[in-house]
Amino acid sequence: MHLNELAERSALRIFEQSIHGGLGPGNLGVVVARHGIGKSAFLVGVALDDLFRGRKVLHVAIGKTIDHVREFYDEVFMDLANSAKLEDAPRVRREMERQRHIKCYLAGTYTTDKLRDHIKMLRDVLDFVPAALIVEGFDFDNATPATLGEIRSIAKDLKAECWMSATTHRESPRDEKGVPAPVAAVKDEFDVIVTMAHDGKAVHLKLLKDHDNPEVSDVHLALDPTTMLLVKE
Repeated sequence: MHLNELAERSALRIFEQSIHGGLGPGNLGVVVARHGIGKSAFLVGVALDDLFRGRKVLHVAIGKTIDHVREFYDEVFMDLANSAKLEDAPRVRREMERQRHIKCYLAGTYTTDKLRDHIKMLRDVLDFVPAALIVEGFDFDNATPATLGEIRSIAKDLKAECWMSATTHRESPRDEKGVPAPVAAVKDEFDVIVTMAHDGKAVHLKLLKDHDNPEVSDVHLALDPTTMLLVKE
């Protein structure tokens, strides 16, 4: 399979249709799930989809190492390349790595100002301006509208889509829309909210918020247990 075919057939095209064309530049999206369900796989899937379409990606990981993040990308990419019989996979992988930048912060050391400085360096020195911003490990227990507003400001400045991940727990309370804590307290700061849950057989995706649309679509998507990427159910 050629790369453009792989991108066109991606289940993310279905997801984009479900949220009326995608997250959109300058907007914030969040995937919420318990630990170990597949939030990182979802984020890497979004990032790979952007990379496959020639878009630059900045992946910000708080509390993880660059090697850990890179190895996860490699693992998901190789499983996908093998399952799709991707043409010239080594070349695609090299080009993908040139379009992707990973920035990691030790737990407790991340600040928005540091991220802004790093993005400025990327733009001024490397002429690297991401179209997608991936943020994982953000401290949602202490998140406020102001702290999330700072990230939105960065996304708007870059004209980039920003996807984040948040960890919830089995016993976490949910609001009337089904949004679990800790995201429920700051849900107004997000344009799109999705949850992931395991039913004992597979991990399913559920859309909880779709911009300002009062009704949200049913998304019949799940994580492929082999590639860890979204697939149509």
